[in-house]
Amino acid sequence: MATLLRAAALTNYFEVASQLGLNPQRLLTKVGLTRKLLADPEQRIPLAAVITLLEESARITGCNTFGLRMAQSRHVGDLGVVSLLLTHQRTLRMAVLTMMRYQHLLNESLAIHIEDAGKTVILRQEVVADFAAASRQGTELAIGVLFRMCAALLGAHWHPLGVSFTHSAPEDLQLHRRIFKCALEFDAEFNGIVCPASDLDYPNPLADPTMARYAARFIDALPGSGVSSIADDVRKAIYVGLPMGRATIEQVAQALGMNLRTLQRRLEESGHTFSELTNEVRRALVLRYMENPNYRLRRVAELLGYSILSSFTRWFTTQFGMAPIAWRRTRSSRGEARKSNAPRRSAARASLRRQ
Repeated sequence: MATLLRAAALTNYFEVASQLGLNPQRLLTKVGLTRKLLADPEQRIPLAAVITLLEESARITGCNTFGLRMAQSRHVGDLGVVSLLLTHQRTLRMAVLTMMRYQHLLNESLAIHIEDAGKTVILRQEVVADFAAASRQGTELAIGVLFRMCAALLGAHWHPLGVSFTHSAPEDLQLHRRIFKCALEFDAEFNGIVCPASDLDYPNPLADPTMARYAARFIDALPGSGVSSIADDVRKAIYVGLPMGRATIEQVAQALGMNLRTLQRRLEESGHTFSELTNEVRRALVLRYMENPNYRLRRVAELLGYSILSSFTRWFTTQFGMAPIAWRRTRSSRGEARKSNAPRRSAARASLRRQ
């Protein structure tokens, strides 16, 4: 089943497209979306359509910060009915945990993990696709929205210690610096925000326990509010844990708060296996790392859980029909071809903007 998310994920899309001189009608038609469909923020739309729309919009406009531009004007209220519950959580940590609990109502494609590291905390967030594709724009949009939520609860003066992205840095970092106002790391091993541990537990002056209970009862009474796919939950846990070396079935069971036998039984009942889901995640993650030339193959192998490079090479060849070195060589030659066609593409972009 295709991963679906609220149409609210594309909030501010048309505004950013307009600012960049893009008429997106042809792109919307290409991915099977319409303005009318996106007018309802609660409408469920395919993740694949969203990622394709964002990446193509960035490519055509030549703006590789398209997703982050969409995020800079987001508000907690854009999260829908769950926003009231988030606003009245006692701390940021509780708000993030609440987001994790109701993620299936917000955005099924996002995986969030709180990693405590002494005096600092890492809020890891990944876009978990159900297909093999890299999404720079989707990732920056998601991290930008998470940052906006943190700032809404802690105050506009708040800024994290650092923000990390697994993709390479853009040529111009002006927008990233203006929004985050902190250290930026690209070609990192995770996507997420690093902040002092004390920030996560700082009291929220706007919290109202009575309103929080009311909101929780209201959300829990909604149709489908308690539905969460075990396969999706496991996939997300693997997605976050694999690069950290914490994605064995035992570790995933612990992360999901259940024992090993319960996890195995629930996966069997859903018609999935742990190895199948692990392979799906590897296929999605490997493209992210392979498309970034700054990742050496040995490091890619390690991030996917392979301690021996030859084992990774065999797996990659089986999955994609060629060795990783050959795959990168092919992608590199295509990149050179695209550069040689740049003048032609520029004319096409200008034509599309005028339409």
